[in-house]
Amino acid sequence: MNTSTFCVHCLSFEEVVEMPHFEKTSFRVNKKIFATLDLQYNRATFKLSAIDQSIFCDYKPDKIRPATGAWGKQGWTTFEITDLPDEMVTDALTLSYCNVAPPKLAVKHKRD
Repeated sequence: MNTSTFCVHCLSFEEVVEMPHFEKTSFRVNKKIFATLDLQYNRATFKLSAIDQSIFCDYKPDKIRPATGAWGKQGWTTFEITDLPDEMVTDALTLSYCNVAPPKLAVKHKRD
């Protein structure tokens, strides 16, 4: 997935705001970050559950990994988005949004 498409997907969720976050771009819902984008390295970081983090990292450990330090232990997971299938990045993005968004918004995107 290219970075422009990534931004479009992020902003397609309800009540999302794009803001700077240090040297990255953050995407927030209800003032909470659910994804960041590092344009320099074509990497996105998502807030995933421990189980989802493990599944994604096991699939492609050279392109998907826990964020460093305590952030990774809290579920923050880094994806090299230009080297992964669009569908996979979109799935991780949706999970991250649902983990952070208020329940009334998240329920619209959760899968059974």
